[in-house]
Order: sequence, then C-alpha cells, then structure tokens
Amino acid sequence: MTSLVHHITIDCADAYELAGFWSRLTGRPISDEDSPGDPEVLIELPEGPGLLFIQVPEPKAVKNRVHLDLQPDTTRDAEVERLLGIGATLVSDMRRPDGKGWVVLADPEGNEFCVERSAAERFEQG
Repeated sequence: MTSLVHHITIDCADAYELAGFWSRLTGRPISDEDSPGDPEVLIELPEGPGLLFIQVPEPKAVKNRVHLDLQPDTTRDAEVERLLGIGATLVSDMRRPDGKGWVVLADPEGNEFCVERSAAERFEQG
C-alpha cells in the first residue's frame, strides 16, 4: 500500500494574500472556489500536489523543516530576479563560480524556498 501526496500545505497569517504571491510565482490561478478572507486557499498545479494555504493564529518562528525547491523554465538567475520583483526576499545565495548552486528566498510571510538551475543550465554545465 502507498499514499499519494495530494497537497503541500503552508501555514500562514493570510491565506488568500500568500496564495496570491505563489499564484504569481507558479503562473497558476487561485481556485475559483476561494476568495479574500477564506481560511484555506488552493492553487492546483498541472502536475503533482497542489499548494494549500491554511490560515493559522501563530506567526512563523523558525526556519522551515520542509521547503520547496523550484526549477525554473528560464535561467536560475532570471527567475531569482523575477521573484524578488514580485515580493520574495533573499535569504542566502549559494551560487558558485562554476554556475552550480542555488538561491534561498523567502515568500512574503518568511517561508523559505530554493531556486535551482533550470534543466537547460544543468545540461550545459554538467
């Protein structure tokens, strides 16, 4: 017997607002069933689990124990710049001179995620 990962759930202070950031990040819409003020908001992804944002009373206090690693369809560096432009913040820059590495960003509520090299960059750089 096995289980399917249905959603990746992110606790937050404002589910609709944070889902809006992740909607811009992923290019996927917020579910038509959700609206501002809802305590649960869903973004369905074309493959894999959806992103479910759940409003909780307590603020984020420490580093995430689980985070998302993103692989852009453009270059890593271009995607980092785009995400900074829509409200992400830089946490840690782990890029290396040989082009490998990643960048740790945080969403507007401080949840960390990583931006890796694109598939094309991995192929080119080995």
